[in-house]
Amino acid sequence: MSIPFTPLVQALPASVPFTGPETLERRLGAPFRARLGANESAFGLSELAIQAMHDQIGISGCSWYGDPENHQLRSRLSRIHGIGMENICVDAGIDALLGLTVRMLIQPGDAVVTSLGAYPTFNYHVNGFGGQLHTVPYADHHEDPEALLESAARHKARLVYLSNPDNPMGTSLSADTVQSMIERLPAGCILLLDEAYAEFMTDQHPAPLNMDNPQVLRFRTFSKAYGMAGMRIGYVMGHVDVISGFNRIRNHFAVNRLAQIAADASLQDDEMLPRVSQLVSDGRQRIYDLAEKLQLPCLPSSTNFVAVDLGSAELANHLLQRLEQAGVFLRKPMVPPHDRFLRVGVGTSDEHDLFVREFQTGLEQSVR
Repeated sequence: MSIPFTPLVQALPASVPFTGPETLERRLGAPFRARLGANESAFGLSELAIQAMHDQIGISGCSWYGDPENHQLRSRLSRIHGIGMENICVDAGIDALLGLTVRMLIQPGDAVVTSLGAYPTFNYHVNGFGGQLHTVPYADHHEDPEALLESAARHKARLVYLSNPDNPMGTSLSADTVQSMIERLPAGCILLLDEAYAEFMTDQHPAPLNMDNPQVLRFRTFSKAYGMAGMRIGYVMGHVDVISGFNRIRNHFAVNRLAQIAADASLQDDEMLPRVSQLVSDGRQRIYDLAEKLQLPCLPSSTNFVAVDLGSAELANHLLQRLEQAGVFLRKPMVPPHDRFLRVGVGTSDEHDLFVREFQTGLEQSVR
């Protein structure tokens, strides 16, 4: 029978933003020995989070729904950030929140602006709801606020997406630069500020929060520094009137109870973020040192990965495939000119050592 998809869905390709490492493992017939491509944490959960989940399982197992209001977690986040609970919405990670945002604010044909080669899941949501994407190039491997603002004004965009720190390049913009962009947003345009990697910004700080401005939404996650990518939980902060829109359309039971408990416990662990931040900083330095030894340029990173310049997309693709065959999972930017980079994640010492051996061997064989 002919499937009665809507015209919009019929027009979309049958694709997803990313091929998961599990899919690649099934193709290879073996698990990866170094999982460095998904920007996950290599350093595990907070011990407080592990204990809190263990205690909950002893009480109810996993038979209870999570609190649909995420009250305890929102209460703690409001105290940490110095904002009202009504300014926070918790959901199943930033990806889910981006989808809700587009659904909430974009009608078919509405203009949306992003950077060419930026986080593809956002584009996936825009296409899925019929928005019209307009892209601008990076400037010196950074997202370009001036070009984003100019495009937003020219196309009368409803949304502008900015990831800071950036994925896939790992670069970041200063708080002053982001604040200047916020102050010059066109009327009727909302900035989606994806700050998934904010905890790794050791060189600078995010722009200050202002919950009185309805033109800015700030997205944070427990997937990266807190090591909870597989538990799917994140949050968005914004003006109360905008946040109220999420509560009109979200799945109120999307966040599982153990994720709520683990996230709340992680926020109480005063030792976790300093420990993980130092491990990531040390890991980035190992990658910088390797790139310098091999005479390969790389970008200073504000994330838990480093973009290493191989000089050509052909070589980058070749090494990516070779590393995959050797059990090392990496990803790379796909859009020129950044497709000549490999995105090297910070892993454990053992994962890094394996990557170094296979990478150097592959590089040596490629230049013979």
